[in-house]
Amino acid sequence: MIDITSASISRFKILLIASFLLALPQFSLADSFRFGEHVEPAYEGWRPNADGTFSFMFGYMNENWEEQPDVLVGDSNFFSPGDADRGQPTHFLPRRNRFTFEVVVPSDWGDRELIWTLNVNGVERKAYATLKDDYLVDNMVIASETGSLGAGTSSPESRANIAPVVTVQGDEIRTARVGEPIAITTNVADDGLPEPRRESTISASSLMSRMMRPPSRITVGKVNGLFLSWNKYRGPGEVTFDPPLPKPWEDTRTSANSPWGALWLPPEIPEDGNYEVTATFSEPGTYILWSRADDGGLYNDGYITVNVSE
Repeated sequence: MIDITSASISRFKILLIASFLLALPQFSLADSFRFGEHVEPAYEGWRPNADGTFSFMFGYMNENWEEQPDVLVGDSNFFSPGDADRGQPTHFLPRRNRFTFEVVVPSDWGDRELIWTLNVNGVERKAYATLKDDYLVDNMVIASETGSLGAGTSSPESRANIAPVVTVQGDEIRTARVGEPIAITTNVADDGLPEPRRESTISASSLMSRMMRPPSRITVGKVNGLFLSWNKYRGPGEVTFDPPLPKPWEDTRTSANSPWGALWLPPEIPEDGNYEVTATFSEPGTYILWSRADDGGLYNDGYITVNVSE
């Protein structure tokens, strides 16, 4: 009788676990969307500048995993008060994008608010920027918020880290034709900090072990390692970059080409620091392309404008 009862309990446990696993996709689908959702603008904080001005830092959360909406500056994408165009993106990458751009305000800004309004897929959202003390940002806050550090932690290495320096070679304004790739050379100089958490290669057994390992932290986790990413920031059509570069957004899926993905490996760093990439445009118009060099903890950005004809 004891053996039968034990066997029944074991079968019950197996059925219970199987039922739970079958239900997991439904739970995940309930909170995950590929298309049709809104974009939430985010005020990340502010930091003082050497000339006495202040920089408001913004990002966003695109609730979609695949849709990348394009929203021109205007009634559905604007700042107030003052100029509606403050250099914000009009192309929104999937999911969470932190510290995407900054807006400089004068030294006498005081206690006023700067408001970024977005309306995507019929849903309007606002982000309110102020100089309240609670929103003061430094390098440790950036590293912590992006997942390079554990929440509320730091180290001598992280405190000594200096952001990469990005230099896009050539003209800031360029011309191209639809379907014909243009070459972009970007030099990235970095201090080597923080030290990469992983080598650029890994064994099959280590990959399997990492896939089966449960998450070790409740906050977003990021793999430290220098990388460069190019993406469309503004423009009417699609831009294809070759070779494909790591994503600057928090794609946490296991095999994602993103520092937030469980199996991501830092790419090889060119000996001369020069990264070569081509960009190909699907439609004519004016584009702004955005490069981000990220060492895991800190980042730096570069931009070029490309006028594309038929």
